[in-house]
Amino acid sequence: MTAVEISRPGGPDVLRPSERPVQRPEPGEVLIHVAAAGVNRPDLMQREGKYPPPPGASDIPGLEIAGTVVALGPDSTDRRWKIGDAVCALVAGGGYAEYAVAPSVQCLPVPTGMSMAAAAAIPETFFTVWTNLFQRGRLAEGDRTLIHGGTSGIGTTAIQLARELGATVYATAGSLEKCAACTSLGATVAINYKTEDFVEVIKRVTESRGVDVILDIIGGDYLARNLDCLAMNGRLVQIGLMGGARAQLSLTPVLQRRLTITGSTLRPRTVEEKGALARDLEKNVWPLLSSGKVAPLIHRTFPLTAADDAHRSLESGDPIGKIVLINSTHS
Repeated sequence: MTAVEISRPGGPDVLRPSERPVQRPEPGEVLIHVAAAGVNRPDLMQREGKYPPPPGASDIPGLEIAGTVVALGPDSTDRRWKIGDAVCALVAGGGYAEYAVAPSVQCLPVPTGMSMAAAAAIPETFFTVWTNLFQRGRLAEGDRTLIHGGTSGIGTTAIQLARELGATVYATAGSLEKCAACTSLGATVAINYKTEDFVEVIKRVTESRGVDVILDIIGGDYLARNLDCLAMNGRLVQIGLMGGARAQLSLTPVLQRRLTITGSTLRPRTVEEKGALARDLEKNVWPLLSSGKVAPLIHRTFPLTAADDAHRSLESGDPIGKIVLINSTHS
């Protein structure tokens, strides 16, 4: 099969199409003929040598796929999937390839009426948003939430899900066009962080009450500013460190307003944990996807063999929504 490998740590030019043997599924796994694979920032970090795959995972990048089941692992006790089923799946690696193996419990049916390209843009972002914003952040109907990076794959997902589940959404973005995209997805207020202080805006629009939950992909000097935006008993959920991993802050507001600072990463979690997340998503989110109330936002697609150009596009900061690789050999 054709797969895209990382020839050495570096820029997008180190991504090279290569020939690899098709992996055989083990018990509890399925082999998927990949139609499309999502491109995410962890892929960029892996390419740069900053985010190695966990033990036992493929060295091929790619954390989310959609395609057709073509083989089942031996002695599988999970009989849900059969050959020919259209599925999307969260994988720990291996997505940038014509075929990929996925744990059966991490697979979900392609939502009704959805293209393979759109389905491939679901798993990484929807798993991440669900476990962080709703499980760790405990966002509930009537809450107020601030989503940083509102036009990223994570941001566009978080805005829509929070809107549908009855929260008031505020978002940050880096241009007027991106702010307009945030409001079109359901944000009540979109803040251009290049021209406005998001702390001042949040205090103004909430009448100094603050927000209940913040989902942050930035880190760094956003930490103290985020705490300034939180209401009593507010929760900050950290899921990215684009602005750096270190910050200084006063712990006084944490004590005074009983704040919670938490966060997580998805890739190192066990198959059992990811399988439980998949079941939660199927119960709570899949009806929204199948009805069209929520949908992944696709910025652009690229051929699988042009993964280097896809990475350049994501690194440019221009995309609104997700970038997806298309495998032309899937019919």
